Amino acid sequence: MRETRSYGQFCPVAIASEVLAERWTPLVIRELLCGSVRFNDLQRGVPRMSSALLARRLKELQHAGIIERRTGLHGGAEYHLTPAGKELFPVIEGMGLWAQRWLRRDLVDAGNLDPNLLMWDVRRNVAARIPHHDRRHVTEFRLSGVPANQRCYWLVFEGDAVDLCYKDPGFEVNLFVAASLRLLTEIWLGHIAIDRAIRDDRLRLDGARRDVAAFRSWFALSTFAPAGARPTGQAELAAQ
Repeated sequence: MRETRSYGQFCPVAIASEVLAERWTPLVIRELLCGSVRFNDLQRGVPRMSSALLARRLKELQHAGIIERRTGLHGGAEYHLTPAGKELFPVIEGMGLWAQRWLRRDLVDAGNLDPNLLMWDVRRNVAARIPHHDRRHVTEFRLSGVPANQRCYWLVFEGDAVDLCYKDPGFEVNLFVAASLRLLTEIWLGHIAIDRAIRDDRLRLDGARRDVAAFRSWFALSTFAPAGARPTGQAELAAQ
């Protein structure tokens, strides 16, 4: 099933690399570890990966015993990590922490910024921690520095659910969030604190006082944000 040629080495790193070092494979595993199980949700987490290549990588991961394909409760295929797949969590986590420490500038390079991926990640983290909403709450994000068709996104909170809308859902907006794509990405990665961005007038929140105050609690940052708030490896070396 794997197209990668064997390294021809008994080294465990070489054998693991034959499975894990294929292009896009670590990102697919990242999405599975983050809780995505359906093909469309996986695709939203790797928007620049073709559907055909994603399907191929899923088959390769099945063949390697890292995932298994199941039928979901409501029909349709789902992909779940096996025990072998779940044990990859510290590997993927370590890669992210290393990048935050040594490649932080590259993370927010213009070529790596993606508003669709950022908002999907924001929605996923928000969904994992939001309280129950007795009333519908809508937050509109207005991003600058992006093409016109990617400037506005809406998070719609209702009950225990939160939806990400790419087109105006037609509901009254309770909170407007305005920032550049780069800044919002830096905030999400933990490079810049929300309060600092507000003080610098680079992040603007417009709405009722309670909704503005609540933003700090539900806007969940990246898993790697704590590492992003610490000094880089280069800064620590320079301070020695």
